[in-house]
Amino acid sequence: MLSNALLILPDFALMLLGLVLAHRLGFDRGFWTGAEKLVYYVLFPPLLFNAIVHSEFSIGSETRLLATALGAFGLSAAIGFLAYPLLRPPGDVFASCVQTAFRYNSYIGLAFSQSLFGARGVALMALIVAFVVPIANVLAVSALARQQRVGVWRQLVGNPLIIATVTGLVCNQLGVEIPVPLGTFLGRLGTASLALGLICIGAGLTLAAVNEQRGLIAYFVVVKLLVFPALAWAGVWLFGLEGARAQVVMLFAALPTASSAYVLAARMGGRAAPVAVIVTVQTCISMVTLPLWVTIAAR
Repeated sequence: MLSNALLILPDFALMLLGLVLAHRLGFDRGFWTGAEKLVYYVLFPPLLFNAIVHSEFSIGSETRLLATALGAFGLSAAIGFLAYPLLRPPGDVFASCVQTAFRYNSYIGLAFSQSLFGARGVALMALIVAFVVPIANVLAVSALARQQRVGVWRQLVGNPLIIATVTGLVCNQLGVEIPVPLGTFLGRLGTASLALGLICIGAGLTLAAVNEQRGLIAYFVVVKLLVFPALAWAGVWLFGLEGARAQVVMLFAALPTASSAYVLAARMGGRAAPVAVIVTVQTCISMVTLPLWVTIAAR
């Protein structure tokens, strides 16, 4: 566990840097809004595309990996949606927060995959992301759209992460050769996304509104950081995954909620404050739980 924690310590340090820059050194919210848009629309999609298009895998050979990841994801999402009948929160609060039970921070996942397993780890994580991103976005947007009466497909069609991952998969499977200058250009954009994305995550951490919906917040923290990885571990055992595959699946399952969950809730008129609290709490706790789950998968 200690070795894994030390490998990902620089990534957590980047998040801490973002926290300091935002709250102590005067970088205002407008700066971070622009930086988040840059990462989301310009830098991060090339990382996903390059990781997938240049990796050597076939979807058929990774069936067990995908089955484990998708199975754990689906069950965790179902458990997340049970919060409404169990806890009876206000509809807009539930619609905003339910995504924190199953959405994950791709920036952290890809950065840690690179730190732990190199290009192979990034390719495996990107493959999982390629399949889960559309499903996660449909579930998250659908919950908010039903509450706010906004069209779901209109929100999904232009999603840059979906476009990049699907395009990368198609090019990979068709054997499309990417010209070297273009590949280098995309690679440099993707490399920039890892550090800046983690810094932006740190800048967005907050514990404002911590007293609001404590039971619901605790529920989603437990589902995401304990239940989701436990289900993935059961899948690892069931499908006999080993080595990097097992650890990447566990890394994926143990990731805290994406900071974009806050952006989505705010943009679609939901209750963003409790989402920000959940993102912050999950990210802080994951500093301990994430390397622990990855270490368990290595044994």
